Amino acid sequence: MSANSSCEPFVDPLLDPQVRGFLHRPVAPSGDGLVLTHGAGSHSKSPLLVALAEAFAAAGVTVLRCDLPYRQSRSYGPPRPGDAAHDREGLKNAVTALRNLAPGRMFLGGHSYGGRQSTMLCTDRPGLVEGLLLLSYPLHPPRKPDQLRVQHLPKLQTPTLFVHGTRDPFGLPEEMETAVSLIPAKTLLVRIEGAGHDLGFKGKARQEELPALVLAEFQKFFA
Repeated sequence: MSANSSCEPFVDPLLDPQVRGFLHRPVAPSGDGLVLTHGAGSHSKSPLLVALAEAFAAAGVTVLRCDLPYRQSRSYGPPRPGDAAHDREGLKNAVTALRNLAPGRMFLGGHSYGGRQSTMLCTDRPGLVEGLLLLSYPLHPPRKPDQLRVQHLPKLQTPTLFVHGTRDPFGLPEEMETAVSLIPAKTLLVRIEGAGHDLGFKGKARQEELPALVLAEFQKFFA
């Protein structure tokens, strides 16, 4: 844990669905807040989310990395087909909870499924947050490039920063460029050379320079 921030468990049971996860409090908060969530089959303790949350908190951003409602209900396994709408409500509630702690700009994002649900939520609720941070957006299932998940993107009005590995089977760089171009809001696609869907955080492996790179791109994009 960085000396510039602290981390503590966080629960808000008054919201339905409730918000559960971990809160990273900067020593010198900028006022900005970031809600980060996980992919399908993962959880808020994902090493990728932890590393990013620590980097952003050290830079003054209050970060809430949260478990989606489906993960709160079941400790393992992917979301079920009927979970998505409930998970989006959970993300909306996480933004509401963090606004009570971070009065400045609010950002939302996550890895894979969590990022996709964030985009769908913001399509339905423009103005909910000032920006999106999408890590490994799952453009299509592996080896099924015809099953694109882009139907809502032409209606997305929220500035969006994509971070995507060049070897991600859920979307090749050229496919991602085409999808990103559908969004009418300001966008940027940051390519992570040689990285797959896990962005270098698999098992005990750590892409040590990734958090600082993402933070720097985020700060420039949302300056």
